[in-house]
Amino acid sequence: MAEPKTDFPSLNPDDPTIDAWRTPREDLQGDRPPGLIDLSRYPMALGSHGIATFLQRPVALTPADLKAAEVDVALVGAGLDFSGGMRGAAFGPRALRSHDMYLPNVAAGLPHTHVMVDALTDLAIADYGDAAIDFESVHRSIEPVRAIVREITETGTKPFVIGGDHALMYPDVAALADVYGKGKIGVVHFDAHYDAASFGIGHHLTHGTPIRKLIEQGHVSGHNFIQVGLRGYMPSGEDLAYMRDQGFRYHFMAEVERHGWDHVMERAIAEALDGADYLYISLDIDVLDPAYAPGTGTPEPGGLTPRELFPLLRRLGAETNLVGAEMVELNPLVDPTYVTPLVANRAVREILTGMAMRKTGVTEPHYLAPETVDHGND
Repeated sequence: MAEPKTDFPSLNPDDPTIDAWRTPREDLQGDRPPGLIDLSRYPMALGSHGIATFLQRPVALTPADLKAAEVDVALVGAGLDFSGGMRGAAFGPRALRSHDMYLPNVAAGLPHTHVMVDALTDLAIADYGDAAIDFESVHRSIEPVRAIVREITETGTKPFVIGGDHALMYPDVAALADVYGKGKIGVVHFDAHYDAASFGIGHHLTHGTPIRKLIEQGHVSGHNFIQVGLRGYMPSGEDLAYMRDQGFRYHFMAEVERHGWDHVMERAIAEALDGADYLYISLDIDVLDPAYAPGTGTPEPGGLTPRELFPLLRRLGAETNLVGAEMVELNPLVDPTYVTPLVANRAVREILTGMAMRKTGVTEPHYLAPETVDHGND
């Protein structure tokens, strides 16, 4: 017996609120001169004070603001979290904005002690607010996310997307391909899972399918996907055969166990430099072992440690032509502590530190500041 059909289509075109979620306020620009808006009242305060923004940076609302301030990196939230089985990643952007637990709100003076470079000094960083999300439809959310990432990129600013679940990789990377050209983008994908599945219970796009969609539509070639941290109980043999046929370069945790992290890190760097003209980092927080990042929807034991992950993120920012990044699958609702947002915050800072290193000419492979590794007593 056939199932009865529903009596109404999925959307009501007569509903006056049909596009309210994606229509910007008309007065965003107004008569003010373009530029950044600093929301901090005092020149120095702890992260628990003031109005929370990404890394306590000033706000930009329009492309004109990004251009006027010559912003290097714009962080933008994308609270999409219904393309998988676990809700809560929609609160990832808010958690990252509000979980700088002790670092003071200062414009400068916080260098990364491994390299003695201060990303907050050497990069112009802005909080670009959030992408429009239809909280009842993944597919209606794709184009607004793609549009805001493209909008940032077209100004010459590098987008840094904070999710949200990993379905975001599709609109984020497609937006870069819109600007730089199809086939020009390479992706270093940190994840416990391969995210190149061919199905998603009838849905074209889920948090497990974005890579296959990007490849099928020609935005990225399989050869230019470098995957790090895979483990657990997928991909299947069929999907692994697809990955091999497409030319994926991948690094399972089994390879780390066999050859050691340094070996895998050097291979990943070499592969990132081999192929695409531009590079994008897609960081799923579940690449880390859940001992370090329990706040994620699909935790998988046996993952990387922060000590392993952080130097590779920093090196990719410093040693490659990085044009954007995303950090996804941070779900603060399943972590009763502040551990996962804290580690996610530091992962974002590692990438930004690497970008600051590159901007200031510090591109030596695996650079570490001499004063922090050599005490002068040897």
